[in-house]
Amino acid sequence: MVPTSWYFISFGRNRGLIVIYAIRLVAYSESQFKMELVMSYTLLIGEYAYSDHSMRAWLALDAFGIKFKPNYVPLFSDEHSAKLKEYAPATSLPILLDDTSKGVPLSWGNAATIEILAERYPDAGHWPNELETRSNAQVLAARALTGFAALQELPMNLHARYQGYRPSEAEQADVEELVTLLEWVIDRSGGPYLFGSDFCAADVAVAPIITRLVIYGFEYAGKVKNYIETLYAFPALRRWHACADAQLRRIETWHKDLPSQSNRQWPRKPTLPAQPYEGDVADAINEFCPYSGLPISADSLGNIDGMIVGFCNPFCCRRGMADAESWPTVMSTMGRVSQEAN
Repeated sequence: MVPTSWYFISFGRNRGLIVIYAIRLVAYSESQFKMELVMSYTLLIGEYAYSDHSMRAWLALDAFGIKFKPNYVPLFSDEHSAKLKEYAPATSLPILLDDTSKGVPLSWGNAATIEILAERYPDAGHWPNELETRSNAQVLAARALTGFAALQELPMNLHARYQGYRPSEAEQADVEELVTLLEWVIDRSGGPYLFGSDFCAADVAVAPIITRLVIYGFEYAGKVKNYIETLYAFPALRRWHACADAQLRRIETWHKDLPSQSNRQWPRKPTLPAQPYEGDVADAINEFCPYSGLPISADSLGNIDGMIVGFCNPFCCRRGMADAESWPTVMSTMGRVSQEAN
């Protein structure tokens, strides 16, 4: 893409260059040109552990390499109410903004968010290229976004792995339908993701529903079990889960009065050993936070696999320690290659 500034500089200096640049510009699609114009995104999200809609929007950006700034808004707080009032007519999180928004949400629904991003970034891979496969992926995504009502009414709580949960008939029926649908899709595509070798927007739409199968201990096997393992190993989902681990706020209404096992077991991948470090900030191997680039803080040091890594605030430290290998910037700081690059 020829930068727009070059075009206008050339306009004042050399007519011949205008012709050359004009020819090159028409070779790019309108959507690609729009992509260059958009400088940055801000995504207003709720709690990582509980907000399934926020999870989808976050994955629709992060999983496809689209840079954005997450802006955490505590659910059911005064700040939450204020943000919804500020960005009306949006009635819930997430809310996606860009540099052109001027106070008006670019999107506040998952379906719209996915489509806007797919249009602006046609090469990012939100949808499969082949027509029939893309059509099936879009149908499944729509079903996941609007269907399985009983199952999706179960609170997503990434802190929990309940034991002894007894599903209602409607919940069990949703699970059976979901498993049948996933098996059919994976049989046709060959996996490991829903529509082949690449993670796509259909996986984004299904991901929060899959977490219910894990959280509430529903039964599944074979291809669906393999898919769940693949999904939980996906770097972007690992990063989201690490943020959920790092967030300390607990919303009691999202917790069932049932025994719960550690959320660290299968299908989550083993992580590097890590614990808070209370020594001198000078012991850190870095001076600047791997996430923000800001100076590290003495209250935000972590011992990750024997290396003292500094962060700019405690939340950054906790999410880095929760799953360091899922964060390329943390691995780069440690002089290692992230699992995303493997």
